[in-house]
Amino acid sequence: MPRSTLFTPSSNGVSAINDSQITIQVLERAMRLLDVLARQSDPVALKDLAAATGLHTSTAHRILNDLAVGRYVERVDSGLYQLGMRLLELGSLVKGRLNVREVALEPMRELHKVTGQTINLSLQQGDEIVYIERAWSERSGMQVVRAIGGRAPLHLTSTGKLFLSVSDPRQVRAYAMRTGLAGTTRNSITQTDQLERDLAQVRRHGYSRDNEELELGVRCIAAGVYDDTGKLQAGLSISAPAERMRDEWIPILLRTAAQISEALGYEASQ
Repeated sequence: MPRSTLFTPSSNGVSAINDSQITIQVLERAMRLLDVLARQSDPVALKDLAAATGLHTSTAHRILNDLAVGRYVERVDSGLYQLGMRLLELGSLVKGRLNVREVALEPMRELHKVTGQTINLSLQQGDEIVYIERAWSERSGMQVVRAIGGRAPLHLTSTGKLFLSVSDPRQVRAYAMRTGLAGTTRNSITQTDQLERDLAQVRRHGYSRDNEELELGVRCIAAGVYDDTGKLQAGLSISAPAERMRDEWIPILLRTAAQISEALGYEASQ
């Protein structure tokens, strides 16, 4: 294999990926190996990977073995290495999340113009939701606004309840046991039977509410965003000071969520 096609380490042995100062050495080395494999259309031999990354052959071999266990790297029969299917799986997840954010941004801005309140787009990650986009302005009067990248428990948020509402009862009970349904305000749902009643309401009405359960003085309503397979992909929510929340916003919230879902290929008949 021509050496010129492979990654060449810098004079201090640190690759271009290390510009932001990765502090765990083994992670930096693993990323170097993945970068080399990503630049090649064909599988790469261990000795070439070691030479291209400046790693000792035994070190490269140990790291590649661990990456293979996680399916980030695959060994082929001839003793060569290539990128693994796990990276494709993760890449598909990232692509889907970026797509929903891109599709949702303009409808979110329009919804903000109508309501004058903060509009959030959130995804589920484990036992929490993570905020990936928002539309807001200073005039909304919100003193507490969850920043993009912020997280919150599923049972304390309107979007989180959407995701719990599409889980089966065993999964909901497992979530309750795992998290203890810890609360943050006097309105927080902290009992499993109370949560199950709330989720039944979500299923019945097609939207969910947060009645000052995460933060006192802040209420939210959320509607689901679905992808082309009919899977709940994200939650679109309106956050407002408790005294300003209006039920008149629910129909336009539902229409906006449906508009985003349709752009993702969802058909209402699903």
